[in-house]
Amino acid sequence: MLTIHAADAVLGAPDGADSVAVDGGVVVAVGPWADVSAAFPTARVRRWPGLVARGLVNVTARELLEETYHPDPREADALGTRPLSGEAVTALAMDDARWGASARRGLQRMLRHGTTAVAGTFTRPGVRTAVTRSGLRLLPPTSGDAAPPASLDPLAGTARPVGPPPGAGDPADLAVFDVRDAGELAARGAGSCVATVLGGRLLFRAS
Repeated sequence: MLTIHAADAVLGAPDGADSVAVDGGVVVAVGPWADVSAAFPTARVRRWPGLVARGLVNVTARELLEETYHPDPREADALGTRPLSGEAVTALAMDDARWGASARRGLQRMLRHGTTAVAGTFTRPGVRTAVTRSGLRLLPPTSGDAAPPASLDPLAGTARPVGPPPGAGDPADLAVFDVRDAGELAARGAGSCVATVLGGRLLFRAS
């Protein structure tokens, strides 16, 4: 379905660009609302606060999914709600089914942080299946600079937090952050995400 995602601005785009038109899984236009809406008058419109940006890549996904346990909400009384690592995970005597369930919860948390792609090699069968079924794009492990500490927030500890703005012909992988500008996004991080679009599909929307 043809959809226009309109916000206060498109991060990194020329001044005045505040809308991204998506047709199926592809970006078809980026520009000012007046121009984009005139070009696609029958499009469904989704209006968001803040900035529309290219979806984020989590380069620490392997650690987050294969070395970290994301508790089920039903385990909150015993385990809390925060991700567990190290000896706390060892004490759980994890099996592959439990790793898979944890990974599914971890991937949902990533979507809530604007993540549309994960980088890494996944060796646990249950985790590999969860990543494949999530629809998130799978990228090779990063090389060169050392990876930042594992975090659900892809903006944490990075020198270049967000890539170039989305452009016509790109996959419709978008994140929307309820911030005024790049400085506020860097300060607040990806927890300010209010929507994540993957392949043109709205997979996360803040309530």
